[in-house]
Amino acid sequence: MPTPSPARMHDIEIVSNEPIAQGIFALTIRAPKLASALRPGQFVNIAVPGNAMSLLRIPLSFAYADAAAGTVDIWYAVVGEGTDRLSRMKPGETSDLLGPGGKGWTIPAGCERALLVAGGIGVPPVLCLARELARGGIPFDVCMGAAAAAALVGEDDFRAAGADEVRVCTDDGSTGYHGFCTDPVTELLREKSYGYVATCGPEPMMAKVAAAASDAGVSCEASLERMMSCGFGACSTCAVETVNGMQGACMCGPVFDAKEVVW
Repeated sequence: MPTPSPARMHDIEIVSNEPIAQGIFALTIRAPKLASALRPGQFVNIAVPGNAMSLLRIPLSFAYADAAAGTVDIWYAVVGEGTDRLSRMKPGETSDLLGPGGKGWTIPAGCERALLVAGGIGVPPVLCLARELARGGIPFDVCMGAAAAAALVGEDDFRAAGADEVRVCTDDGSTGYHGFCTDPVTELLREKSYGYVATCGPEPMMAKVAAAASDAGVSCEASLERMMSCGFGACSTCAVETVNGMQGACMCGPVFDAKEVVW
């Protein structure tokens, strides 16, 4: 387990908090030191006021950190009591968080083209990586999926970030390819030469993406979701089984080399 954790406590102020898709909100917080410290693929552990019985923070990835403005954009799905309380927070309200947490993306040296694969609320950390690739002059394609068109987020953002191609998939066929994005991923790996694949989303999807990348001989990283209760390696609730034994997602991840994960 790497030490020490890069995470520090930060006071935050809500700038905006609005729905952007079915069950998904975009939260913008003001936290200048955090905005300067975050790197693509890292996470924050946010305290949500309103329930004295709820002691745990909520671990969330981020979509964009604006160091100049001192703000951080966080997209999240409302899936339980804690995120429901978060969705009710208003501009001007305050709280605190622990961050930046964990290990982010590592773009391989010499990478000439990347394939980014995002499913559902796995879009934010992948979108951060897309902007990082664009800043480095590395072309990239995107394959993204959601249960339905109403739950799809990030398509326009990926295009604005400079994606050469964005393939959209929905489980119900309401927009784009009807089915999971793993089929288009396999097609893209056959059609083009990639030096790097990065994925975040449902674990079965990431396992198939990792297998497809391995078959194509391409380096792959995956951002895994776990309940990172403490956020700095003390509680062991976010363990990931790897070929090197159990590792905590909050310190050794959330981004892992896909070939080291025991899927």
